[in-house]
Amino acid sequence: APMAMAFATSSSSATLPLSMQTAENELDISQSTSSMVLPLGSIMNMDGTALFEGVAAIFLAQLYGIDLRTTGLIMIFIMAMVSSIGAPGMPSGSMSGMQLVMLAAGIPLEAIAILLLIERPLDTFRTAVNVEGDLIAALVVDKWQNKTAA
Repeated sequence: APMAMAFATSSSSATLPLSMQTAENELDISQSTSSMVLPLGSIMNMDGTALFEGVAAIFLAQLYGIDLRTTGLIMIFIMAMVSSIGAPGMPSGSMSGMQLVMLAAGIPLEAIAILLLIERPLDTFRTAVNVEGDLIAALVVDKWQNKTAA
């Protein structure tokens, strides 16, 4: 259910109440763990966003004929990880951070218009990946807590 909601809304913040309910009722994650990990994850754990920004920057660099050496690739992925941490959990929220990644790679900012054409369909998948990552993180933390408490 959280994946369908994430896919439909493209908002990890809107999916948070359903994710917490699913975590507690279906995955048997404690309320204390889900109320700590899931809200934090919806803000900071943007796996799909980081992947999208890195791959999109490489695509745009190739499209514009920009030669990316190893250092350029490393910069792209570092900036993608950093910018995804603060990405807002709303539809197309990653576009603000995408500009930082493009600047780090030397890609002209007007290239973002190309991404805006395909942004909406990709955003639904990115959000589903982000929400799934949050639920997995909560499950791992809960299992680890139970293991160390025993």
